[in-house]
Amino acid sequence: MRGHPLLFPSEAGGEEHRGRPGGTREDGGSLISRLLPGAVIERPGSSVATKTGSWRHIRPERREKLSPCRKACPIGNHIPRALDLLAEGKLQEAAKVFVETNPFPAICGRVCYHPCEQECNRKEFDEPVAIRLLERFLGDLIQEEARPRKPPSDPEVAVIGSGPAGLSCAYHLAKRGYGVVVFEKKPVIGGMLAVGIPKYRLPREILEREVRRLEGMGVKFLTGREVKDLRELKDFKAVFIGVGATRGVELGVPGEDAEGVYQGIEFLENLNLGKEVKVGERCLVIGGGNTAVDCARCARRLGCSVTIVYRRSREEMPATEEEVEGALAEGVKIEFLAAPVAILTKGGRVSGVRFVRMKLGPPDESGRRRPIPIEGSEFELPADSVIAAIGQRPDLSFLPPEIEVKHGKVVCDEWGRTSLKGVFAGGDVVYGLPERVADAIGSGRRAAVAIDCYLSGKTPKAEEPSEKVEFKNLNLAYFTHLPRTEVPQLGGEERIKTFKEIEGGLNASAARQEAERCFSCGFCNQCDNCWVFCPEMAVQREDSEYEIDLDFCKGCGLCAAECPRRVIDMVPEG
Repeated sequence: MRGHPLLFPSEAGGEEHRGRPGGTREDGGSLISRLLPGAVIERPGSSVATKTGSWRHIRPERREKLSPCRKACPIGNHIPRALDLLAEGKLQEAAKVFVETNPFPAICGRVCYHPCEQECNRKEFDEPVAIRLLERFLGDLIQEEARPRKPPSDPEVAVIGSGPAGLSCAYHLAKRGYGVVVFEKKPVIGGMLAVGIPKYRLPREILEREVRRLEGMGVKFLTGREVKDLRELKDFKAVFIGVGATRGVELGVPGEDAEGVYQGIEFLENLNLGKEVKVGERCLVIGGGNTAVDCARCARRLGCSVTIVYRRSREEMPATEEEVEGALAEGVKIEFLAAPVAILTKGGRVSGVRFVRMKLGPPDESGRRRPIPIEGSEFELPADSVIAAIGQRPDLSFLPPEIEVKHGKVVCDEWGRTSLKGVFAGGDVVYGLPERVADAIGSGRRAAVAIDCYLSGKTPKAEEPSEKVEFKNLNLAYFTHLPRTEVPQLGGEERIKTFKEIEGGLNASAARQEAERCFSCGFCNQCDNCWVFCPEMAVQREDSEYEIDLDFCKGCGLCAAECPRRVIDMVPEG
């Protein structure tokens, strides 16, 4: 059910009227007097005559609540509103809902880890709504370019780094009319989006199109421009630091400097920039995160056999389940519970790696069980190349001492405000490790709000917390079981021959069908149930707005009981 009002025949002219026989009262009367001319309704003892609202001790309260998907979204996308518009066929309006908060729906629709789907109430009913695919669909078709609310001013804000956090901050500042300059030390715009994510996950033309939206808003980009000292930007009124975690963490074992040993982020960057990378016939990837899995899948596409070696078990692997399953489908092998102790070399080039078997002990500070070496369990694996992908960290050498740094991370509050006035930060420099794209975009958005407040002399305020709608709060009588829409994917053998995008997209018909599966938790989509079922006709509708006529509402609670999505609550009178 997505909101199809009941149809009632009219005795006057035989037309069908959408809705129910009742609604806005005029001079104590009802819409019934128009639908059924001559009807007598103001008889003694009726609600209209006696205004029985005075009998009430509880009353209905209509209030939008927080859907689990929206609460889980690091960016704050209003998912129910967008999907409701999409289900109605209002595609451009739906796309605009996403770009209100997220400058890159086509990107997130491909690479986001979709926590929204993990929290979707529908998963308790059948399967979660394919929100990521719907965001991709809308991101791919959006036609209207975002425009600033006023013409951009002279450069006022400097953004260091053009990764997702920096671009998000620039976007939301440009929307507010600020002149923004983005400094990027690499030759391309996008940070890790451009050099750290393989093309089979994120085609470069998609990234370039999303970046053009920012250029159309007046954002200025300076590539090949590294900021080596923050004092270089003293003429700007505010600075946002979003440089990303671009330095790989070394293995710390002998032989690591041998030819054929790569850092994971270095390997991906060279591939994405079109540089030659030699992996030979056998490649070992050390690590268990998404970067390690990306490296392994890329190496497979270069024609070699690949084994990932990870020191814990699969349950502790930080990589997403989808990425791991994708790697296995492409022929990548995974060796669990093993850690490197030495890189083996021959003539200055890597020839293999010596490992030690591990067992899992008590949990460490990460919450995962600590790997413990097993004495006497060493073994060797041959290799023509080794990719170390055990972690990354940001380069903070350009920061002045006035900015507090702790454990390799810039210290700031929830709005990205650092210890130095006028300087803000977000993304990896705050988290201290490669953060998910959506998390970085969300941090850039929050920092843009704080910068706007800083420059206008205001204080940023968080939205008032709203009650989350749980699965148990829904009226499931109005929903039917529907299968989740799937999209085609390249087969494993076909994938490893190319860097073409693996996953297909939805067409308009499939997208609307999938959007109709959304429960719209806590969000009124004008289903009209409250209007239809109110026995006192106290629910009044004007266009798409509803009001409760408290003169006649007895507080029976039927409207709240029949609301499919928990928009209406019964609250004590007074």
